[in-house]
Amino acid sequence: MLATDDSGRATSALVDLTPILSDLTTLYEVISEASLPDVGGGYFIHSPATVAGHFRAYGSAPIDGEWIAPVFAGDGGGHLFAIGGDGRIWKSTTASCADDFGVVAAGLQEFLEQIGRGIADQL
Repeated sequence: MLATDDSGRATSALVDLTPILSDLTTLYEVISEASLPDVGGGYFIHSPATVAGHFRAYGSAPIDGEWIAPVFAGDGGGHLFAIGGDGRIWKSTTASCADDFGVVAAGLQEFLEQIGRGIADQL
């Protein structure tokens, strides 16, 4: 999905998945993935390669009104998170990418802030 430079950081060069959403590109310029199994029920932000592979295998999450919604994360219960073309974050209602999705955040920043609050609550 995104190429990496010599240090392993994701760069803005598109490789496999176009168009890619700017918020997701920005996230991958900072981190390549995150594993937070002890926050709430667990949060796992997938690597760019995992996102691209999932998109190639399953396509966009089936969200009405979204022209593209790649799955980019999951939780410890198998629920999936997708980012829509308008930037909203959607969560699957079951542990499947084929079922309904509901909005959980207005954008990636709000989604990450929710995770941050979950971390702070555990301290």
